Amino acid sequence: MSLETARDVAPAGFNFDNCRRNASLLKGGFKPPTTTKTGTTIVGIIYKDGVVLGADTRATEGPIVSDKNCAKIHYLADNIYCCGAGTAADTEMTTDLISSQLELHRLSTERQVPVVCANNILKQMLFRYQGHISAALVLGGVDKYGPHIYCIHPHGSADKLPYATMGSGSLAAMAVFESRWKPDLTEEEAKLLVRDAIASGVFNDLGSGSNVDLCVIRKDSTEYLRNYELANKKGERQLDYTFKRGSSAVLHTTVKDLEISERVTAVPMEVA
Repeated sequence: MSLETARDVAPAGFNFDNCRRNASLLKGGFKPPTTTKTGTTIVGIIYKDGVVLGADTRATEGPIVSDKNCAKIHYLADNIYCCGAGTAADTEMTTDLISSQLELHRLSTERQVPVVCANNILKQMLFRYQGHISAALVLGGVDKYGPHIYCIHPHGSADKLPYATMGSGSLAAMAVFESRWKPDLTEEEAKLLVRDAIASGVFNDLGSGSNVDLCVIRKDSTEYLRNYELANKKGERQLDYTFKRGSSAVLHTTVKDLEISERVTAVPMEVA
């Protein structure tokens, strides 16, 4: 590499050239763009034979419910799924990118991708962007080493846990897990526990709502249960608001003739 070319190559590592500029702008009264508050309840637990992931289906834009049936459980590999909380676009694009990388890894190694591999790739990517990608993830999967649950934060830190919750409704869901989770749960017990944890977020957190989605990952199969339960089913209208003619009495009728003072003649427009 020539000396002139080497001078144009950006140095390795993080770049903080704009920090002084940003501090000067803020000192001069510049108001930076504000973030939009989002809301979600996502959970994951390990049971006797695998993993159960769960999520609500409400997508919010501050005080606005933008989508009542949003899918928050994302495919990564045949044996690995991921729940996303935070900015919907960030979670969608992050999981799509990692899913393609895991598929390339599987084709290259000709073996099933371990769950810890997906965890490492995800947390390294999020750490690279220092939290500016708003994606909080609950990663779950089953490989030859057994079932795994990872909790990955937007800044890149990760925890390996037997059960995990994230999102604005995470405290309500964690209360359910802390009181009822135990090792060697059966599949039906695990599904009921995850359903109750998501429902606690749906009914106790304004940012969570609508329906309950589940994903059951076993050693040899995966079952994605979309709209497993309609927690907030829309009520049916009880009354009929169509009235027969004559139901309302006519008190009086007045007919007036309109006086046309001048007629306006339309002239066709020349198009030649």
